[in-house]
Amino acid sequence: MLERFRGFWTKLLSPIAHLLMRLGVSPDMVTLVGTIGVSAGALVFFPRGDLLIGVLVITAFVFSDLIDGYMARESGTSSRWGAFLDSTLDRIGDAAIFGGLVLYFAGPGDSMPLACLALYCLVMGSVTSYARARAESLGMQAKGGIAERADRLVAVLVLTGLSEIFDLPILIPIVLVALAVASTITVIQRMLIVRRQALADPSLPA
Repeated sequence: MLERFRGFWTKLLSPIAHLLMRLGVSPDMVTLVGTIGVSAGALVFFPRGDLLIGVLVITAFVFSDLIDGYMARESGTSSRWGAFLDSTLDRIGDAAIFGGLVLYFAGPGDSMPLACLALYCLVMGSVTSYARARAESLGMQAKGGIAERADRLVAVLVLTGLSEIFDLPILIPIVLVALAVASTITVIQRMLIVRRQALADPSLPA
């Protein structure tokens, strides 16, 4: 759903990308620094209960996911290695965000049920991505579903930030429940998509 806004944000951030290219910064370096920033924001601030600061730090670095791709295309350095690195580090950043929430609820947040719920979101987010990757490795497609990566990321960051700004802690359980349900449905949807393709073409590799 949120992929439709990618063009807008890419255009907005293009001056930063061009500046980095003039400075000799590579797309891979942007990807790496972005992941380190996102992970640090989540794993340093969330466990201490500094949720809003964590969200702001993560947001500042999460746009690197748009900048690195734009830089690679503009410089003609797009490669399978770059795509692999980007996808792999994306998983690390996503895991850090939900892992930080797990640590928060296991610590100052003092809610084991919510810690377990955040852990479930972490796991299902990874399974969602794995289902697509595994399908593509078998020559099939499994893109789509009601909770793609961008949707999950924006939802958890926005609601976590708003919960601190307006002192409404109930927003975090709400978004975690919504993401848990949506991620589960997305995994099932992708499994059904792959099953239909497999049944329609028995010649596909096992």
